[in-house]
Amino acid sequence: MKYIYLSLMALCSTVLLPAQIIDRSKAPKPGPAPVINIADPASFTLPNGLKVFVVTNTKLPQVSATLTIDRDPLLEGEKAGMLSMAGSLMRRGTSKMDKATLDESVDFLGGELGASATSVSASSLKGNFPKLLQLMADVALRPSFSNAELEKIRTQTLSGLAQAKDDPNSIAGNVSGALVYGKNHPYGEFETEQTVKNVTVADIKSYHSTYWKPNIAYLIFVGDITSNEAMKLATEHFGSWTRGDVPKKQYAEVKQPAKTLIAVVDRPSSVQSVISISSPVNLQPGTPDAIPTSVMGNVLGGGFSSRLNQNLREKYAFTYGAGGGVSTDRLVGSFRASASVRNEKTDSAVGQFLYEFNRIRNEAASDSEVTALKNYMSGGFARSLENAATVANFALNVARYNLPKDYYRTYLTKLNAVTPANVQAMANKYVPVNNLVITIVGNAKEIAAGLSKYGDVKFFDINGNEVAPPTEKKVDANVTATSVLQKAIEAYGGETAIAAIKDATLKGSVSMMGQAMQYEQKHVMPGGYSAVVKMGPMELMKQSKNGSEYSAAMQGTKQEVSADDKAQLDAKAALYDERYYLSNAAVKLNLKGIESVDGKDAYDIEIVTPEGSSFHAFYDVKTGLKVQEMRQQEVGPMGKVNVTTLYKEYKEFNGVKIPVQIVIDLGVMKQDISITEVKINAGLSASEL
Repeated sequence: MKYIYLSLMALCSTVLLPAQIIDRSKAPKPGPAPVINIADPASFTLPNGLKVFVVTNTKLPQVSATLTIDRDPLLEGEKAGMLSMAGSLMRRGTSKMDKATLDESVDFLGGELGASATSVSASSLKGNFPKLLQLMADVALRPSFSNAELEKIRTQTLSGLAQAKDDPNSIAGNVSGALVYGKNHPYGEFETEQTVKNVTVADIKSYHSTYWKPNIAYLIFVGDITSNEAMKLATEHFGSWTRGDVPKKQYAEVKQPAKTLIAVVDRPSSVQSVISISSPVNLQPGTPDAIPTSVMGNVLGGGFSSRLNQNLREKYAFTYGAGGGVSTDRLVGSFRASASVRNEKTDSAVGQFLYEFNRIRNEAASDSEVTALKNYMSGGFARSLENAATVANFALNVARYNLPKDYYRTYLTKLNAVTPANVQAMANKYVPVNNLVITIVGNAKEIAAGLSKYGDVKFFDINGNEVAPPTEKKVDANVTATSVLQKAIEAYGGETAIAAIKDATLKGSVSMMGQAMQYEQKHVMPGGYSAVVKMGPMELMKQSKNGSEYSAAMQGTKQEVSADDKAQLDAKAALYDERYYLSNAAVKLNLKGIESVDGKDAYDIEIVTPEGSSFHAFYDVKTGLKVQEMRQQEVGPMGKVNVTTLYKEYKEFNGVKIPVQIVIDLGVMKQDISITEVKINAGLSASEL
């Protein structure tokens, strides 16, 4: 059938083509850019200065509203984190109702209501919208700022910061921002535990009373609503809002570094490096350079077919993806590029980034390359117009950035006019090659040596403070790989206490990508083991070993158990895998040195299994406890990935220590395992595995 269909298409193309000779060696000449008919939204200004835009769209009986405060960027200083906490706190209750009542009211109306430090938005069916807008106005103008709710937000924020300390992407973002803009700039500061602890309700109230003023605000209605209906609602709910003077902020000009800096943040546990390249540029929204620069940025690093991705991913296989581009901003724009690469390819990857930066400056892009990007961008622009909210955002941008009124109507004309020469000119203007901050988070011992050819190499901690280069720590001559594992067994409770364990059951939870699952691990000594992950009644994963029988299943589907998998199950069945490694003469143990794990010294032990695969286990020099494990592992469709397991906390049960807080880092995602219940010698039998 497929052959018949294709044949019919070929026949039709032959019969229906006009009798003329077509030169297929030449691309057809592009026609003129289509004229985009974007209707101006209805607009009016309330006496208090609140500017209102209305985009009517009656396709669905739904209405949304967004209130935006257009203030200057703020430097939070010792209160960094206050702004994000302020937005969260505004949504947690008003002068009329607490958070629970507010949530119930929004749900009853079938609506959505959100808030940030500079905006509040709401959406519902048309019939319920007037009541929902009342709630939105209360959140925006009359938040309760409950101290109890602030403490909940603080706890959540501190928990997020604790995780960010282990996240190389977060570290790279913080350090790069601090070095490019400076810590005394709104774009260079970041939250820390101390700054979050410094925030008070009084700080948030002061911010709200100072900056939430109607004369710097925009209210946008989108959906099944007329201009008259919007005016009535805006006047009713926001007309009494009192205008006021709002402080203007000015900051020192951010300049590009005089020469390229290579900023290395040592993360010994990393098996790949996060490379973040950045430099400030002077490019405001809506300026003549903005559109040709966006084309240039897409050619360089805007997608799968971009030069950076084709080079670093497709040609050299350094990374799963590389990208970059130039961003506009009223205060200061930025040039950025980034990728995550294997440790051993870090210096080569930096070299290829710089090669592509130079190439786009020195070699004009081809006509086909630029045309393809312009077509892609034109299509995206046209598709965006299908959403009524796009028109509203266009109107907001025109007002906020003082753009010409026809800026978006003539967008395609300006885009179509971009030439390869324009692209090269923009690259020379906005792609620096000798004035970069190249921030790299990775294992300094493995990556630093090859970087000096690209610029001055300096070392920084996770807070962006310069530190001395890491030095290799010497291992005492009396310490061996065997003695490290023996010390670990003693730290767990000792051989006698461990040998007394006949069975053990560990229960807890696994959280991953916002999903919570149940976890259960069972041991029946000697050699019996099972681990199960469930979501409700559904079994997602199970692996087990019972004597000489091994099994594994994913969502009920039996999986192949390789020789390497069997070796891992043998080790897990020992409850403490160090006992298995020490008792198996075919396992080779190599002491590789001392590394830093979570700021503490740890012995790095390479463990080579009888099958020849190897991984690394790290043991705290002082306590003897295992704190980390690193290995390469097949993870479903992701293929071979680097897996880092962090043992964050141990607790004692029946005289032995068991890890109860475990983080498994798969690079692109993390699993958090929390053990909440442990039963030892409860009479578990092998049939229950």
